[in-house]
Amino acid sequence: MGDRFEMLEQKHIEFIQQQKMYFIGTAATEGFVNVSPKGIDSFRVLGKNRVAWLNLTGSGNESAAHVLDNDRMTVMFCSFEKQPLILRLYGRAQVFHERDSQWTELLTLFPDYVSARQVFVVDIDLVQSSCGFAVPYYEYKEQRPTLLRWADNKGRDGVLEYQRERNRLSLNGFDTGIEDDQAD
Repeated sequence: MGDRFEMLEQKHIEFIQQQKMYFIGTAATEGFVNVSPKGIDSFRVLGKNRVAWLNLTGSGNESAAHVLDNDRMTVMFCSFEKQPLILRLYGRAQVFHERDSQWTELLTLFPDYVSARQVFVVDIDLVQSSCGFAVPYYEYKEQRPTLLRWADNKGRDGVLEYQRERNRLSLNGFDTGIEDDQAD
């Protein structure tokens, strides 16, 4: 049984800032439910009821498609070291692309990644913590450099082309918001 909070407390924010990985859960009205692990320096707390995360270009783009259909999103953090804790942020998400007026401002929150694809802003409705007693211990080694190296080798134009070719539709064939004119 977990504890519920109306907003992030300072102890939650500090916990989030220590985590090296988090998980995003989304679902459209129909089709597959998606849970996606995220890493790298891609998460920001914007306030007690608002967070943002930068979605980097990869093989899938499920979160974007799901949010266009159904804006519910869960962000989960869990401690693999020290204190056992699971922290879930339940809320409503908006997705911002390079073509959106808020893009430049949101992008300044994060390092300059060639592979930046979308920024999600989540307005938090509920914060829930639970024990995490069943989560095993893992020792953090380092972030994998593979995704960033892949994108750097492609360059921004190559990444945008990849997005147009491979990221326009979800597994269920739903639109992800990637448009032909995104590179313009």
